[in-house]
Amino acid sequence: MRFPGIRGFGVLAAAAVAGSLFTAPAATAAAPPACPITDQMVAAGNYWVTNGTNLAAPDWQNATFHVGNLALVRTTGQSNHKTLPWAQANNYQLPLDPKRPFFPDNQAAGEAYLDLYTYFHPEISLDSIRTRIKDEVASVQAGHRDYWNYVDALNMAMPSFARMSVIDHDPSYSDAMDKLFKSSEHKLYNEFTGLWYRDARFTGSGVFWSRGNGWALAALTKVLQVLPTDDPRRPEYLRVYKKMASTLALVQRRDGFWNSDLLNPWDHGGPETSGTAFFTYGIGWGISAGVLDAKRFRPVVDKAWTALSTKALQADGKVGYVQPVGDRPATAQASDTSAYGVGAFLLAGQEVAKLQGCSAE
Repeated sequence: MRFPGIRGFGVLAAAAVAGSLFTAPAATAAAPPACPITDQMVAAGNYWVTNGTNLAAPDWQNATFHVGNLALVRTTGQSNHKTLPWAQANNYQLPLDPKRPFFPDNQAAGEAYLDLYTYFHPEISLDSIRTRIKDEVASVQAGHRDYWNYVDALNMAMPSFARMSVIDHDPSYSDAMDKLFKSSEHKLYNEFTGLWYRDARFTGSGVFWSRGNGWALAALTKVLQVLPTDDPRRPEYLRVYKKMASTLALVQRRDGFWNSDLLNPWDHGGPETSGTAFFTYGIGWGISAGVLDAKRFRPVVDKAWTALSTKALQADGKVGYVQPVGDRPATAQASDTSAYGVGAFLLAGQEVAKLQGCSAE
């Protein structure tokens, strides 16, 4: 078992004792609360498709946006009509790197294609995803299972494995996914904190990157949504998910964000949107699904959404304070935005809208 640094342990211990890290539930109002969430989501999506950069590629950044963009459609009933043309222009193909045929980042677009297929267009082709996964299953069965060696990989690849396993009624997909997950868990998951190191360079360091843990919680959330309740792999995913949520509830900042370095509030100690949004999405789903206690976790989600919707979301619809592409904690500025940050914001909005009873789903 590896332990976090002394400072990180101190933060956890202090958080456990200090009731001020939890927000008391708001009193029940006599009238239904206003629900501006859908307008906020539409504004964020519209800003990005109008002002965003590098919108064409089927890469992990655009894939994360389009997964969020389809969550926007499902939640609000409104569409900016950008995801289907993006997928069509890419012919529903996954990026291919002959030197790294199963590089997880190149599988992220599959989740967006699967959302289109599942919720809107069952006629689209899943051949690219299916072929990649079948080839990867054969590779894993041959003993190659150590390449999900950075925590982002969980979100980029796990959801497609789980969903295709259900669609094709083929448990070999889930078996391969589980072997890959267990390899990552062994290397990167810290049982003591319930958090994930970004990669082996940080193992034992006490540095737990917010967005990296956001990728992990999002991955577990998405897989738990689709795995059958009697799937033998589900209990371990749920155990890790719940432990993550418990730690995250303790270390949430007073302003509703989570720090870029989760256990060190003095390291890049400003707002950061991408990790915060993924945590809001994951914990919000857990409340709606009945796997997390609403009394404990609803205040966490409410405080996080207030931060995201009043500080990260700007008047023109720009989602700011998104830490730029990287692999470790860093400072985010109000002007920093990205496809994946907007996608995470939209996923968070989807779950908060459900909790507030104003989702079109």
